[in-house]
Amino acid sequence: MLIELKSKLSRTRETIKGKLDELIKSGKTRDEMLDELAESLILSDVGVRTTEKIIDSIRSESKKSDSLLDIQTLLKKEIMNLFADLPPASDLDNPPCIVIMVGVNGGGKTTSLAKLAHRFQKNGNTILMVAADTFRAAAQEQLVIWGKKLNIPVLKGQYGADPASVVFDAVQSFKAKGYDYLMIDTAGRIHTNINLMNELEKIKRVISREIEGAPHEILLVLDASIGQNALIQAREFLKFSGLTGIFLTKLDGTAKGGSVLSIVDDLDLPIKFVGVGETEKDLLDFSPQEYVSALLS
Repeated sequence: MLIELKSKLSRTRETIKGKLDELIKSGKTRDEMLDELAESLILSDVGVRTTEKIIDSIRSESKKSDSLLDIQTLLKKEIMNLFADLPPASDLDNPPCIVIMVGVNGGGKTTSLAKLAHRFQKNGNTILMVAADTFRAAAQEQLVIWGKKLNIPVLKGQYGADPASVVFDAVQSFKAKGYDYLMIDTAGRIHTNINLMNELEKIKRVISREIEGAPHEILLVLDASIGQNALIQAREFLKFSGLTGIFLTKLDGTAKGGSVLSIVDDLDLPIKFVGVGETEKDLLDFSPQEYVSALLS
């Protein structure tokens, strides 16, 4: 994974690690180096608040040292600290399991769901995918296309139907046929609309009534390429209870890979998966250690 992640984060690494390498030869003071490092973090879309948090900690710990090596070591340490207090990742490889994908339209929910389904399928599991976005025919058809490609059944409702009723039917099928995974694609229209959050809560209640302890995972899908705007979207979804983690899409090729840090710092949710391409195979399990290595090595 590390080699592939380094490739996908190359533009972000050029901004941050490139600046560090440049500062090695500059002979600048510690404060000057930290000021320029802060600029490179902000350019990588780490965000002002998270950048200030990182730089203030480095400034405090580095004291009067002008050694870039010390600063680089401390930078790695402070980035890892952002991940240290996150909730532990749940075990998705322990079926039966119900997974809900949430997020705004256009963020990659449906494709991300298909990638995750393919991963479970490769492990020999049976999956039922559910098109619970009954307000966008295109969203349902996209999931049906993925279902045909992956040879995974897809349950969808009538256009305009109550999404919770579609999910209820899916849960009954999930139980009756003994599937290992039930994977639910939800609507994402107008992320500021309270009705959408109520709709998601209703879906969750329907599931929890039918299966104790479910849903087991609720993943918020965020588009890494929009950087800090992803945070604006994400904060709205925090109004929906039960989020367990983040599926970060479109990390490949973006210069905004630093948004990972502000997302984690701001939302206090672990990033569990990363989408790095358009095919079903373009999925990585997220590792903070490998992310830091890919960013700074």
